[in-house]
Amino acid sequence: MESEKKILMVDENDRGDLVKDCKPEDILCSEIVMDENGVLWYVDGNDGFEGEKGEGSNVVFAREAPLSTKDPLTSKDYSCGTNKFRLMESEIRRKDKNKQEKKLSRKDRIELGRLFQGALSSQDLELAENFILLADPQTLNDMLCITLDSIWFLTTKQELNGVTGMIKKIVANGANDFTRATLRTSFLASCVSACQSKTMSLADTVGIMAQRLHERLRECHGDEVLKAEAGVKVQKFTDWALKCIGIHSRSRKDRDRRSYSTIFEVQLQLSAFKSFLDLAGNSLTGKDFTEAFDAACFPLTLFSSSFDPGWAFGISATVIQGLLGMLVEGGADNVNQCFLEASRFGSTELVRILLQIAQRNSLDVDVELALGFASHHCKIGTMECLVEEGNAGAFLGPLLRAAERGCMQVVQWFVDRGCRDMELCIALTASVASSQVGIAAYLLPRIPEHVLAALSIEILKAAAERSSGSLAGVEFLLRNNFLGDPVATYAVADSIAESSDEAVAPDLRAFLKEHWSEAAFAEGLNYGQNHFVNFMRILRRGGSPICLRDLPPSLVTAIAYLSLYRECRKAGGLLLPQKLRGQLVEAASKVAGRPVDKNSQAGDLMAVLEHHLPTFFLQSPTTTSPPL
Repeated sequence: MESEKKILMVDENDRGDLVKDCKPEDILCSEIVMDENGVLWYVDGNDGFEGEKGEGSNVVFAREAPLSTKDPLTSKDYSCGTNKFRLMESEIRRKDKNKQEKKLSRKDRIELGRLFQGALSSQDLELAENFILLADPQTLNDMLCITLDSIWFLTTKQELNGVTGMIKKIVANGANDFTRATLRTSFLASCVSACQSKTMSLADTVGIMAQRLHERLRECHGDEVLKAEAGVKVQKFTDWALKCIGIHSRSRKDRDRRSYSTIFEVQLQLSAFKSFLDLAGNSLTGKDFTEAFDAACFPLTLFSSSFDPGWAFGISATVIQGLLGMLVEGGADNVNQCFLEASRFGSTELVRILLQIAQRNSLDVDVELALGFASHHCKIGTMECLVEEGNAGAFLGPLLRAAERGCMQVVQWFVDRGCRDMELCIALTASVASSQVGIAAYLLPRIPEHVLAALSIEILKAAAERSSGSLAGVEFLLRNNFLGDPVATYAVADSIAESSDEAVAPDLRAFLKEHWSEAAFAEGLNYGQNHFVNFMRILRRGGSPICLRDLPPSLVTAIAYLSLYRECRKAGGLLLPQKLRGQLVEAASKVAGRPVDKNSQAGDLMAVLEHHLPTFFLQSPTTTSPPL
């Protein structure tokens, strides 16, 4: 046997995708073949029909019973092989009265299944019952699956009575694989409900399903080969369900030209499923119900993002609501896990259905964690559902992570829904720590100045502590005068730079001390004074053949301070680092010929320089950044 295969699933306690083991004889690893009569089979070289696991969580789907890809068979279609089986019946009865011990060949099993399906589709229940008498144990379980699958297409009370009676006869003759039948029909019922969305035709559904499956696997983490294998496996099983729906849909249109169910028909279908569960009794365990619940939810995680808004409240969703409700009553305990997975993938209509299921059955679902999943993947529609219908209200965690990632759409959504000032401050800190300056620029004007003033030191300290080594976010706050008052902003920076608090990150203290402290300003002044002295020495004593003192004053100013002017322009922002501002104060004082107020800010100081510089330097491409 080859090594075990693996498929992907989402666990409620992890944002990533866990890998679950799958037996090698998995149906999704099997080959799909078509017999000469157009019957769809899944084979893997084994003569028998084994159980198999599907994507999601240890879900055991059925080895496929025959499924005709043609229109429902007429009496003429399925009668062609009856003589053969009448002879077989006589032979079996002669050999052994206990027909259940007779093991049919694969070929005979395919033929018998085809004939049974044809009789059932054509409502020839008497002939279908005769085929039951010819079946071996495995074929009886196949027939149980085929008959149970048909309940999702019931339209009349007569059909209900016929199908439920047929199920009872099949069980009475020895069928006992209730687990397989339950899981398979739960998957199919979900696909039936999905295909009744007004926004999708059956033809569209095939393409949409493939696209959604591709998108879901792309969002998953893990080995690309395993993801590709999982996609192929799930695709095959969903193709089977859609073929089944297509056959029954064509049959229904021939009768009443409708492609959707009425509330009366939904009641019939759910009644039939309830009768089956009652018949199965203790043969189904809590684990069976849990896996069936997962099987029913999985297709909707692919489809529901394409549904028309409010689909979960319509008749099309009533079947899946009733099915899931009965599975919960039977013992399914994975409602929360499926709820979180649906939230993660933005399956809003499924989230809505599971909220209803949880409320009706007094179950707890983690709407706050679900909101975190939805916001992490930017599923805005699902976020709205969780807040408005699930009453999720813990915005801080999701807002914080969105700010860290720089997800503007999610941050804006939370701010528009209403966040407290403290939550906005924490989000600002997160964005600054992650150098998400776009998010920081969006949040800053939305936080009251008095709140920022009270928390300013803590914001800078926390941002530096949580950063990954870059202080670009901290520098952004300072350059943009985040307190709205230059004196206050500089004072906060100086306070941290001179602090002896061990809680201050060393790199933050060193950065502020070098560029934003009062000491840095004094160093800038001193540098400017030395620069002026050196320049005057060159002006008076230089040996250049060009006599600098004979140049126009504006050119002399340019020679002395153009590089400083360009450096300040390049720095941008509302405030300059103190060291650079100190140099600019000294330069403005010298060119103006008078002392300049040391509290003057970049805009005023730059205006002094520009007044004394030649205009052609101001128009140079290197000096065309926005005004300070």
